[in-house]
Amino acid sequence: MIATLSFYLFATLAILSAILVVFARNPVHSVLWLIVTFFNAAGLMILLGAEFIAILVILVYVGAVAVLFLFIVMMLDIDFAALRSGFTQNLPFGILIALVLLSEMAIAVIAGRSGPVIAEAPPETGQSNIEAFGELLYSRFLVPFELSGLILLVALIGAVVLTHRSRGDQRPQKISKQVARDPKEAIQLKQPESGKGVEL
Repeated sequence: MIATLSFYLFATLAILSAILVVFARNPVHSVLWLIVTFFNAAGLMILLGAEFIAILVILVYVGAVAVLFLFIVMMLDIDFAALRSGFTQNLPFGILIALVLLSEMAIAVIAGRSGPVIAEAPPETGQSNIEAFGELLYSRFLVPFELSGLILLVALIGAVVLTHRSRGDQRPQKISKQVARDPKEAIQLKQPESGKGVEL
């Protein structure tokens, strides 16, 4: 009974917050409602017994993506009034896309009813979902996992290269020349005692 009520609570809040993400006039409020949607989705995952997926949703989507969106929206000076000026022109295309998505969802629901109502339960292995997920990830899907890591590494290097721009008015630090310098030719700053000069 409690699980059923919790499911309806999380599902209702997720749907309402997702609707508010779309219809919120303030983009900051829209991102905040998106965070609420992710938390409710994580609650649904916990009810389904997928605790690891729920933790990933909170850490990745809430802790990284949504917070990044929030900082971008707050830092960028975007004229949203100018963006909303063409709303009426694009309204027919939006309605058409919404009708297509609704028809696809209706087809999926109708086709799903014709199939088996209850799926066969997997055999009991004595493992938690986190252990089963890790075993599959590092055995059967090891190559795709490593390739995804390489893709993320390339994206990280590309972001560093794009943001690291040398300007003419800056004096960059050259560590190799500093390490290879001769101490006798280096200029040292000394603090002389009060009332005494500096010996050369």
